[in-house]
Amino acid sequence: QVQVVESGGGLVQAGGSLRLSCTASGLRIADYTMGWFRRAPGKEREGVSCITWWSAWSGTVTYYADAVKGRFTISRDNAKNTLYLQMNSLKPEDTAMYYCAAKIVTSNMDDMSPQRFGYWGQGTQVNVSS
Repeated sequence: QVQVVESGGGLVQAGGSLRLSCTASGLRIADYTMGWFRRAPGKEREGVSCITWWSAWSGTVTYYADAVKGRFTISRDNAKNTLYLQMNSLKPEDTAMYYCAAKIVTSNMDDMSPQRFGYWGQGTQVNVSS
């Protein structure tokens, strides 16, 4: 049985940092495209970032939404089967529930349509105060 569990959320002042973690059991994150999504109050769920091991030639491929480029960094530790999202220079508009998700690797690795992701965690709340 696949289980995905996020942690690391909390309350932080604008300009601060947080690191989210996502630990998976029942699947090897190295074999999947792993992504972070968020849902702010009153808004649709949106893709934040994803990471894929594509090939020995291309290596690891990452994608970031424009809103977080240059501030967030996605990474993973395959040995720990854990995904991370380092969030720096946080803004109040980053306040949301953050979710970790996994999808089967395809050539459209940066496609963050939520319906493409088959495994989801319960989320961790991030609140950024102004």
